[in-house]
Amino acid sequence: MPADRRNHDATALAAAFAAGNTDPVEATQAALDRLERLNPALNAVIHPRPERALAEAGEASQRWAERRAASSDHDGMPLDGVPMAVKDLGCEQAGEFHHAGARFLVDLEWRGTLDSHLYRLLRDAGMISVGRTNTPEFGTTITTEPAAYGPTANPWDLTRSPGGSSGGSAAAVAAGIVPVAHGNDGGGSIRVPAAACGLVGLKPTRGRVSTAPRLGEHRGGFAVDGMLTRTVRDAARCLDVISRPAPGDPYVAPPLEPGASFADALVTPLPRLRIAVSTGIPNRASEPVRRATEQVASLLDGLGHRIETDTAPDGWFSPDIADQMIVVRTVGMAAEVAGWAERLGRPMTPDDIEPANWWSAELGRSLPASAYVQALEELARWRRRVMSFWDPSPFGRPGTPGHDRWDLLLTPVLADVTPPLGYLSDPLDGARRIADLAPFVNQANVSGQPAISLPTAHDPDGLPLGVQLHAGHGNEQILLAIAQQIADAGGLIPLGDLPLELP
Repeated sequence: MPADRRNHDATALAAAFAAGNTDPVEATQAALDRLERLNPALNAVIHPRPERALAEAGEASQRWAERRAASSDHDGMPLDGVPMAVKDLGCEQAGEFHHAGARFLVDLEWRGTLDSHLYRLLRDAGMISVGRTNTPEFGTTITTEPAAYGPTANPWDLTRSPGGSSGGSAAAVAAGIVPVAHGNDGGGSIRVPAAACGLVGLKPTRGRVSTAPRLGEHRGGFAVDGMLTRTVRDAARCLDVISRPAPGDPYVAPPLEPGASFADALVTPLPRLRIAVSTGIPNRASEPVRRATEQVASLLDGLGHRIETDTAPDGWFSPDIADQMIVVRTVGMAAEVAGWAERLGRPMTPDDIEPANWWSAELGRSLPASAYVQALEELARWRRRVMSFWDPSPFGRPGTPGHDRWDLLLTPVLADVTPPLGYLSDPLDGARRIADLAPFVNQANVSGQPAISLPTAHDPDGLPLGVQLHAGHGNEQILLAIAQQIADAGGLIPLGDLPLELP
């Protein structure tokens, strides 16, 4: 496998457009050819759009030809003409199928009625969707096995889960169909599939990416959109594209300095950082996962950072937050089901919704409104408690003496290796298995802070393992800077030709 992921990323592809070595039509056609060849085995892309993608690629090719003729640069569109994929949950596209993994929407052949703010930003940047990707129903689990479309396979091993809920997007990127893909994260749904498929998965700060115009406080404020990428530099450039607030957003992340970009963080000198490391309560993480986390901690120590093991914010692993999240999520599911009943003008029934989500909606309907408000207040108190752990501004700090806050927290993404398909969707034990596997991801959704999953090791079967770094509220720059430093030091596993033969 190639040692350098940068040979296969969106940034390299855009540079090839600028040099005239290829063009968006050729690149998009190549992506569609790979989609046709690989997708039958993966089931990653469920709504291809070849004709529209090629038409948009023609427009992008013309723009690049005009730039080359004028000896100009990318005109503020550094990813113009790059093929991508869009998760079939959120990121609505007018006229495109939008089924959110739900059987009743498949039966209705439901289509988006508008372009979301996020999709407009992607299109305005010139990025070209080759199709929409598979997701579990309403994105409520960390594997991608909806009854509506069937399971998506992990490109590293077709018997394994690609993670979820952005598993279709992760599989498409890992298999090389597209270099980047949209995802969203309301409970690890970007970071988990990134870890399972060997990708970089950045969950932005709450409010960094707008959910306008359809959604407001999405999933109690837990959920945020982002991108799955092959490289850290693509993660930075994609965040520059999509981090534009819309009027009336309920949350707005701290803005960058005027004229600054997230891509700037890749070349910004890092101070010596204070990094806490935790693998959770004893015996929560498996031995391969602990070794992967310790390996990254050792690398960071060798790079000159101050490392302290077995350290985490007070209450970070408290079971109380899981109890309150159940209230918020089940009430949210009840509201989602009720919303569809209103839009369709008929009651929803158990025949419409998968059993686990129907049960969740039923529980949510049974709870009083006061329980929801109390849960949000309890989570707000927890959030204030844990956020005092982080330094608010690591860049430009004049040294570490007397410094009593932390810059980063390093943890696993999952507590064990990537499970086989069917393991997490088991109707009897699936919920318990998910709870056992994912004790490290929900915290950043509740706190709203950014976190990034990095593929730094292989499990005993040769599949990727991910670790994640958390930064303080609004500090994606420090995450991108440290992630790039890890990548430059050879800390990311190779990603190119996969260790299996896809048909």
